[in-house]
Amino acid sequence: MSPQQVAVIGTGQTVFKKHHDDKTYVELVQDATLAALADAKMTPDEIDAVVFSMAPTEFAGIHDIEKWSVDSIFGAGKPLMRVHTGGATGGSALHAGYTHVASGLFRNVLVVGADRVAETPDAQHILNLIWDRFYEFDFALNTVTMTALSTQRQMARYGTTEEQFARVVVRARANALKNPYAHLKGKITVEDVMNSPAVAWPYKLFDCCPRSSGGAAMVLTTLDGAREKCASPAFINGVGATTSTVFQGDKTGPKADVEYADLAELEIAGKEAYAQAGITDPKKQIQVAELYDPFSSMQFPQLESLGFCERGEAPALSDAGAFDLGSDLTVSPSGGSLCTNPIGVTGLVRAIEAANQVMQRAGDMQVSGVRNAVATAIGGSAQFYTASVFGADHL
Repeated sequence: MSPQQVAVIGTGQTVFKKHHDDKTYVELVQDATLAALADAKMTPDEIDAVVFSMAPTEFAGIHDIEKWSVDSIFGAGKPLMRVHTGGATGGSALHAGYTHVASGLFRNVLVVGADRVAETPDAQHILNLIWDRFYEFDFALNTVTMTALSTQRQMARYGTTEEQFARVVVRARANALKNPYAHLKGKITVEDVMNSPAVAWPYKLFDCCPRSSGGAAMVLTTLDGAREKCASPAFINGVGATTSTVFQGDKTGPKADVEYADLAELEIAGKEAYAQAGITDPKKQIQVAELYDPFSSMQFPQLESLGFCERGEAPALSDAGAFDLGSDLTVSPSGGSLCTNPIGVTGLVRAIEAANQVMQRAGDMQVSGVRNAVATAIGGSAQFYTASVFGADHL
């Protein structure tokens, strides 16, 4: 049986920043819910099921925080599931909500969550807990050092330079100037990035995302529901996901299934999403890519894995402005995860921004002529990958 067509008809976000001293976690997630429902022109009673997007609850200091949130997101009396795949959580939650509707089980589904990453004084200590206690925990591999090692490998294979990564940061911060929700934004230079404090070679401080707090939500419905509620929905035409091993040692060396530096598992997820969506030439058919890029070096291998260029070509194309606003492919017009990273909903925010571009609701960030957009999410030890294709036309 073919899946039902699934459409996005409403999205909502809060402002993202380091701390929301005036809001509890529950208030943030409720604000996002109310914004998405208003955007979808729906009441809480019209929602049939809820998918809750939340990564490690240790960040917020409250265990299993979805239990506290149920009443405030109108989930009482309805099916609710929490999804957690690290940084990929928002993408995985979207796929769960998509499946709820595509299967015919539910008509209207709310995908929602929030995060307060800066509530813990040391997020990297918490992220270090994902490693195997015997083999890898004592090496202090966290998301910064882990991806820095991958970046070193990328530089050795393709000759990518620190300045090329810095230009990614400059573009992201400039794009975020038009994003009312973004955490970091501003006009900076390559020199500013290069002169920011060292973190883990080759990363400097500006190469790394902030610890962001805020909420995000999305309303999904059927084709009939979209026709009733929304003049220009974003149809979820393709979804793809894959999972790799948690062990870093198994991702390198002659026995590795894919190249660690390439984030090559995303190629698997991307091809599946493209096949479902009928995307045969992403260079010509996709106008916007919202990438999960909490570090400056993560854009290039994703663009290559998604078929926008060959391996090793993305840095030079970036230097030439191929991914700037107004180019054939605009990359992260919102500023992306480099500017805003509320881990539990970062992937959902990428999907929201991609869907908004297709729906022509991106405000000052709107790219002209968008018919198709792709959003990615990556989680764990670069272990979980999702890709989602949004289109203005249904299949």
